[in-house]
Amino acid sequence: MTSVGIDAIEIWTGKLRLDLPNTFAPVKGDDPEKYTKGLGLHNSSMPDVYEDIVTMGANAAKRLMERKGLSPQDIGRIDVATESAFDNSKPVSTYIAGCLEQVFEGDFHHANKGERKFACVAGTQSIDDAYNWIKAGRNRGRAALVIATDTALYARGDPGEATQGAGAVAMLISEDPSVVELSTEQGYGSADETDFLKPNQQFPSVDGKRSMKVYLARMREALEDYESVAGRTHPDDITYIPFHTPFPGMVRKAALLGYRHMTRDTEIEEELAAELGRQPREEDFDSWDAYEEAIRGYMDGLKDTDRYRDWYARTIEPTLTLSGQLGNWYTGSVHLARTSALKTAAETGKGLTGEKLLVGSYGSGAQAEIHAETVQEGWKEEIEALTIDEQMARRYDLSFDEYEQVHDVHNHDKEIDVEEFTQPVGEFVFAGWGRMNERKYEYVD
Repeated sequence: MTSVGIDAIEIWTGKLRLDLPNTFAPVKGDDPEKYTKGLGLHNSSMPDVYEDIVTMGANAAKRLMERKGLSPQDIGRIDVATESAFDNSKPVSTYIAGCLEQVFEGDFHHANKGERKFACVAGTQSIDDAYNWIKAGRNRGRAALVIATDTALYARGDPGEATQGAGAVAMLISEDPSVVELSTEQGYGSADETDFLKPNQQFPSVDGKRSMKVYLARMREALEDYESVAGRTHPDDITYIPFHTPFPGMVRKAALLGYRHMTRDTEIEEELAAELGRQPREEDFDSWDAYEEAIRGYMDGLKDTDRYRDWYARTIEPTLTLSGQLGNWYTGSVHLARTSALKTAAETGKGLTGEKLLVGSYGSGAQAEIHAETVQEGWKEEIEALTIDEQMARRYDLSFDEYEQVHDVHNHDKEIDVEEFTQPVGEFVFAGWGRMNERKYEYVD
């Protein structure tokens, strides 16, 4: 069978940095550890005044195509996943293609272009679409460009404000991939929910507590559905589990839930029984409330065991490094988590070829997807080609007043004139408005 998966990854982060413990927390009157330990966040990436979802996506895609030696004729489809779109008709992919045509010979006139929307899970859905297109034999030897790009901004004063972020992840989906091969099995958990939404508005309406419960419920359903076709999962068979990561603190809860599920009826449960007892079974309780209370008690004990802590440090923590420095990238979040894990492995000299990842994507509204990926032989070369460390180091450090100015620049309901904080070089920039109120872009050498 033809192997299909991710052949290359490139990342472009917003060029500004908001220091949460040292700049944001003092103004808000908060303990810095509310962010660093509670949320697991240290910095947020923010877009400069000439940056948006198009420039970030196009810059990531340009770097990917140049590094892989690709021309527009090599790309058969461009799928953009975003929940920050500014046009209800024209897809962001057309803007990005137009940018790329400014610097590459040829054009994308014969590439299928689209835009995916299902909150943060849309990036994974776009990969699924590209995978199916190639597997169906409709690609004519060409690859797909999948771009997850977002400005995850909240209204000022919103509880989610500290989790903001901006950036893009570009991925090349092709046959015989260098990074990971995608599994044929997938699991879904989906329901009509109102945990997070933007009904004709830029900034989200969020029910934080509800969103956490929905996230965990859909992840559990997706894992059960995945196991119905792929067989039982075991924590020791999986090297990394990249989750959708709006902030690392949310992943702590998902990881604990997943570990409990995967260890049920295994030797691990038996080994932990002397310390915790066996996991509660629903049939042993007279009511659902009593069962849930027992489960919560078991999980409170489980998270403090050496066995779980060791597993979490190996399997989950490496996926969170980038998120803690960049914030939430919505559709790009789980793809940052994957990259973070692979980057950590490369930096520590860990051999990964043939190892398994279990990827847990989620989008509010709500849907989770679980699928497996097998790391391929060329993964390390691709990951070592990334420049994300240099990008993070070059970010301009915002004061709180400057942060508020930048936030206003990107607020669609405001019109303010602010000078750029960084100098664009070798990248696409927003260049103003056209005659039909469309956004215009140009390349700056």
